[in-house]
Amino acid sequence: MSSRTWPSRCALITAALLQLTACTVGGHSVPAAKAATGFPYTVTNCGVKTTYKAPPTRVVTMNQHVTEVMLELGLAKSLAGTAYLDDMVLPKYEKEYKATPVLTREYPSYEKLLAANPDFVYGGYATAFSAGDGRSREALKKSGINSRLNIEYCADGKTSMDALYQEIREVGRTFGVADRAEGWIAAAKATNAATGKDVAAVEPVSVFVYDGGDKTASTVGGAGIGNEMIIRAGGKNVFAHLSKPFADASWENVVDRKPETIVILEYGGTTAAQKKQRLLDDPALADVPAVKNRRFAVLPLSDMVLGVRAPAAVETLARQLHPELKK
Repeated sequence: MSSRTWPSRCALITAALLQLTACTVGGHSVPAAKAATGFPYTVTNCGVKTTYKAPPTRVVTMNQHVTEVMLELGLAKSLAGTAYLDDMVLPKYEKEYKATPVLTREYPSYEKLLAANPDFVYGGYATAFSAGDGRSREALKKSGINSRLNIEYCADGKTSMDALYQEIREVGRTFGVADRAEGWIAAAKATNAATGKDVAAVEPVSVFVYDGGDKTASTVGGAGIGNEMIIRAGGKNVFAHLSKPFADASWENVVDRKPETIVILEYGGTTAAQKKQRLLDDPALADVPAVKNRRFAVLPLSDMVLGVRAPAAVETLARQLHPELKK
């Protein structure tokens, strides 16, 4: 056997990081790689228990905020593909994002997903793993592919900032970059603490989040990170009683709840300016305090989901809700 052949075979062992004894190839004794630090690692995510013997190496991300989690943790080289961009990625991620294959504009078909040959699929919303489209986590598992759903969409109650720390910590452990994850968490906690100090003395303002919609209003409910972000920014979500991260509300209820500020989420083909004009042009909303006084705030959709933007977005939102705060 030539010397060009036997190292490539042991490279497979090195990549797998599973063997603890030496291998013998072509008459040579070659020490096998030690198991990666922190493995095996077992985690239960949204009811799915998985044991990782080594970090995944070919990852497909579906939805922007989980793509940005991967990029923030320095895992760009692990990305085999991505899908579903809601708005512009942050400038610091742009170069690495452009180097990542985009499988489809929205969700890929199951066949398109398999063609990327992933060993791990990371979804941001429950729709990423739609059984009706053949992409259920069970179907992926049968194909030998592990998966993770962002925990904002686990069916176990409200999502807090602590859940964001959990998300980052578990992803960091899964990919063997626990130290990077803990560093991010420490910085995020410091940002949140600083914002909390800034808004401690302000009087909370009532907030309606306008995601979109004409016949009904798509808005932020009380079960997602968005609701906590509003509270941390010195606001009160007028639809906090709705038991979903995002939900529909009637315009009559918007009028009845008299929000003082409207937060417009910007993404897709409709601009924040167009959404604002739609609200200003609706005679039924003319007496809503936020509309009457033209009190609007704007955030990209990717700011108000469970992802790495959230702590900085709380600070941004606080200064829009409370212009009196010092810069």
